Amino acid sequence: MVEYLIDRRGGLSPYLQIIEQTKRALRLGVLQPGDQLPTAREVVEATAINPNTVLKAYRELEREGLVESRRGVGTFVRKSLAKPPTVEDSVLRVDLADWIARARDAGLEREDVAALVDTALDRAYPTSTEAPEESG
Repeated sequence: MVEYLIDRRGGLSPYLQIIEQTKRALRLGVLQPGDQLPTAREVVEATAINPNTVLKAYRELEREGLVESRRGVGTFVRKSLAKPPTVEDSVLRVDLADWIARARDAGLEREDVAALVDTALDRAYPTSTEAPEESG
């Protein structure tokens, strides 16, 4: 089951954080078709956000065809976003885990590592018509 972590200091609204975290869990295979999402009450107890915020996020996920609500029962995953693992994928995951371990061992905090990764992602996957930067 997925556990939502809400960052109140970030610029992303809680409902969008729930959507993004659910999609990430679907991409990583943490959530599979048929799995039940936490109830709104469980999310509220864990995150102290408004229940309507949770329901709004779940409605958006349902609109996108990723989950389905069953009245009186809960919200269930309909569709996975996970791609079948490849050899390249596995090598990249190992390399990334090694890099993160080295960063931690070098004394970088989680936020520092996240900032480095975000910067690298922004360069590799620009959001506008900019061309990706070449790596050195």
